[in-house]
Amino acid sequence: MILETVADILPEYGAGVGGAGTGMDYLARCHCGALKAHYRTTLPPGSWPVRACQCAFCTAHGALSTSDPNGALSFSITEPALLQRYQFGTRSADFLICRTCGVYLGAVMTDGSERRGILNVRTLEPAPIDLPAPQPMQYGAESTQERGKRRVARWTPLEEGSL
Repeated sequence: MILETVADILPEYGAGVGGAGTGMDYLARCHCGALKAHYRTTLPPGSWPVRACQCAFCTAHGALSTSDPNGALSFSITEPALLQRYQFGTRSADFLICRTCGVYLGAVMTDGSERRGILNVRTLEPAPIDLPAPQPMQYGAESTQERGKRRVARWTPLEEGSL
């Protein structure tokens, strides 16, 4: 597989992303490459919060999620018709799935004018080798209000123009 640069996958970021003081940039994508993500964080992979939600959706997809409330995240799609936005339960977030290959890349939510997201770390290319063990998480007992507050506190701000 040929690894691409941030500028190849998300041309709007151009050269120089991840310069001094801005953290590291990570690329993620679905299996066929139609759905892509750019994740920027100052945290080294060994310090990332890696969560294994125990809901039926996340366990069926083998999802391991991460986020950085001080980072930046952007999702893009090569062709809008290939994006499946899936909602369940409280319908408080859109889970982004590729209609072609079925890979779940991440989720996004809106709270007022603020948009945040999480990334499925299993879609990173290349995958960081020093990630911490995932922490099992149970969110089923949260109210919609509690869930929103948790997400605002933990999830990554979405870049302007992100899905």
